[in-house]
Amino acid sequence: MVSFLQQFHPVVQALLAGLFTWTLTALGAAVVFMTKEIDRKILDTMLGFAAGVMIAASYWSLLAPAIEMSEGLGVPVWFPPMVGFLLGGIFLGGIDKILPHLHLGFPIEEAEGIKTSFQRSTLLILAVTLHNIPEGLAVGVWGDRYRDSKFARRPGYLHTSSRRRNVTV
Repeated sequence: MVSFLQQFHPVVQALLAGLFTWTLTALGAAVVFMTKEIDRKILDTMLGFAAGVMIAASYWSLLAPAIEMSEGLGVPVWFPPMVGFLLGGIFLGGIDKILPHLHLGFPIEEAEGIKTSFQRSTLLILAVTLHNIPEGLAVGVWGDRYRDSKFARRPGYLHTSSRRRNVTV
């Protein structure tokens, strides 16, 4: 599968990866079309499963590589990831208190963040935006981690490191 993807330009690779994840997200969300109401136990099970997947993804895709990359820095290997983890939690907690947003199923009077006259739909969009910030950061970190890998050393790949600024296609 990897060799199949390597034949494409990095922008096309990103598009294909985005379409793949969008398709899986849409399939997961399509469950709501199967029934009018979802039993609370099933909903709790689905939410628990999703939380477990997110925790596993956070560890294996972000924390474990961060621990591995922290070797040889002169501090315990767990310290830099712990600092980043705590700073990320503080950042999201602060944004959660500032950014006006509304959780699905709650009345507009229970909107969180600074008080605003935004409509319900705008508040829901801001809630989705708030919860997608960590995902975007994770994708950026992942891309930076693999910037100097064999996979990234292809003609036309835009390197942002100071070692390679000009890339010819």
